[in-house]
Amino acid sequence: MVLTTAITKDMFSIFLINITVPIIAGIVYFIMAFEVRKVGKIRQIIFGEIGYRKVFDAFILFGIYFLTRPLQNIIGQHPWPMVVNCLRQFFLMAVISPAILISIFYLDSDEDELPRIFKIASYSVGFLMALIFILVNIAAIDNARVIASFSGLKLYDAVWFGSGPQKIELVLIHLVSQLISPVGFFILSVVIVRHRRHNYPPNSIYNQMPLKWKYLETGLEIFIISMVAAGFAALFGHYYTYLWVIYFIGAIISGLMELKSVKIPPRTTPKDLK
Repeated sequence: MVLTTAITKDMFSIFLINITVPIIAGIVYFIMAFEVRKVGKIRQIIFGEIGYRKVFDAFILFGIYFLTRPLQNIIGQHPWPMVVNCLRQFFLMAVISPAILISIFYLDSDEDELPRIFKIASYSVGFLMALIFILVNIAAIDNARVIASFSGLKLYDAVWFGSGPQKIELVLIHLVSQLISPVGFFILSVVIVRHRRHNYPPNSIYNQMPLKWKYLETGLEIFIISMVAAGFAALFGHYYTYLWVIYFIGAIISGLMELKSVKIPPRTTPKDLK
């Protein structure tokens, strides 16, 4: 009886970590996108149409990224968990992360058009890191194991170094590629937001912009910390995939902070901006 209860709790934890939490994260980002579109209909006139549109697109992409996470476990045996992981991470590293950085630049109507070379460089770096990530995945993942079963539905998880010793150099390359994209892109975004927050004109009619920037900055920092923490936990925990729940929870908290930033009016009495 005790063993059955322990197994049931373990199965529940696995389902919660791999299925429920990513779905919640995806829903949070879709809600954020909806809020951006709602407030952007008026505020984009003042703060830049391109910025709001790009932020909306980025949040939609993040929603898709998180909502597709359960496919990694339910689609089937090896190589499918690895294939889904590669596709999702390519989406994050080569598309979403550069889009977030570029959208931060545009989230201010005073900003000039970004040089084309900057956009090309951003997406090129993201693409290169994503390619490295995929190649390491192919070299390191050689199997999949059943981590849980619910009424005939089996959840699979990719197995690293299943047929041989762990190659720490591959793990490090894997983590460094993610440290550059998406983490590096978000660090640059934080630098940009912090610079704008600390250099915003104190006599501006839009006196709540520093507060909006502060929430956005905090949200990005939480995202960065959660991903770095999950990466180190995975490294020292023999690269167990479930440790990425740290990242999923961090993404949810980050999303809520960024949603708060979007909903704060740009000035204390925004009768014309509600």
